[in-house]
Amino acid sequence: MERTRPPPRPSRAARLAPFALVAAIAAAALAALLPAVHADDAPAPAAPPAAPAYTSGLSPMPGDAPVPLDLMPPGSKESPVPSDEIFPPQSITIRFNHKKHVKDLKMSCKTCHGAAYASNQSSDTLLPDPTATCDSCHDVSHADRTNVIAGKEENGQCSFCHLGASKGAGGRVAPFVIPSPNLRFPHKKHLDRNINCQQCHGRVEELELATRDQLPRMAGCFTCHNMPKPAAGDAPSACTTCHLTEPNGKLALSFATGELLPPDWLHMAGHTPDWIERHKTIAANDSSFCASCHTEGDCADCHDGKVRDRNVHPNDWISMHWSAARLDNPRCTSCHQQTSFCGDCHRRVGVARDSPVGNRIGAGRFHPDAATWVYPPRSAGHHAWEAERNLNTCVSCHAERDCATCHASRGLAGGAGISPHPTGFSSKCSTAWAKNPRPCLVCHASSEARLTGCQ
Repeated sequence: MERTRPPPRPSRAARLAPFALVAAIAAAALAALLPAVHADDAPAPAAPPAAPAYTSGLSPMPGDAPVPLDLMPPGSKESPVPSDEIFPPQSITIRFNHKKHVKDLKMSCKTCHGAAYASNQSSDTLLPDPTATCDSCHDVSHADRTNVIAGKEENGQCSFCHLGASKGAGGRVAPFVIPSPNLRFPHKKHLDRNINCQQCHGRVEELELATRDQLPRMAGCFTCHNMPKPAAGDAPSACTTCHLTEPNGKLALSFATGELLPPDWLHMAGHTPDWIERHKTIAANDSSFCASCHTEGDCADCHDGKVRDRNVHPNDWISMHWSAARLDNPRCTSCHQQTSFCGDCHRRVGVARDSPVGNRIGAGRFHPDAATWVYPPRSAGHHAWEAERNLNTCVSCHAERDCATCHASRGLAGGAGISPHPTGFSSKCSTAWAKNPRPCLVCHASSEARLTGCQ
């Protein structure tokens, strides 16, 4: 019997045709229910944000690129940013291109900042007077600051220089916020000594907007203020030369922006987490540096015998302390008072001129015997040599009147008339008189004929 074949299978398109028909009917019905949408009614694509009208003068470098180190103020390598405690944060709300004005237009710093050349206070306002500077080139009048009159030219519009300027704000501009620095700084004294602007503020002429980052760094100030005494001249390195002080003479440390602490690079005195362990070494090297900010009470608060041992010296200190005192007396005086602490102890143990004789054999003898210490000929053990070598060790116990007892003129204060001057002093006494005449007048009357050649 012949086998019959099954009917052929329908194609994929044929199988899906009924579903396509149903989908088409549904789409037509939905379209009949919705309103027609025309091309004119379609929402417009979102517009890209408008680019700022001006791009230069908004940051130190074009595009807010990092400022190269060689353009920054001296000392920026040690301190990349200025101290918040010395220079509180600012808000500079202006667009200004220093490079354009200085290099292209050949304007000097004095053109806009002329007030700096007469300024003796760091709180003085040194910003340019727009009436005297800006109005001479820009089409604008600042004669009445409450009613600034903008001209027709583009460079005379408020928004050309000021941020936040808008008609909706009634023509107001965003105010500057530049707090006074917590520092003593006379611009005039520095400029009078030909210290130019770049030595403190860096190469501003290569930048566009000068910001707070162009303020001085302490490490840069040390270029002049930490030189050896003969070379330093009128730039002393004492902390109080530049830093503000409290009524007790110590540095002012607390400010609204934080606590003033030494940087790491300054004598390794940065108050880092390991400071408790390290401070003894720093204090031993130069305790007078610590005394710029701290009093003896700060040390005693910790070294009170309970929190920390009261003894900060080695065990043989009593027998050796005289050597340290003679070598570097200021280290001792950062904790001890000479006339009270040292004097009381010396009198108590009999090592003083006015101590009770019965305290010890030979009491009252601190210096060598009189034949060596007082009378000629002068030797290395004579008091004149000691006074010339380090007068500080003498004044820790003696007052000026002790010297005048022997060295003052007979007719003045009853002195013995013994001259303290070396041979040939009269030929160079004018130098001493010009430097400070007061020591001369301790022994000499101003009317004495012998002073005529010195005055």
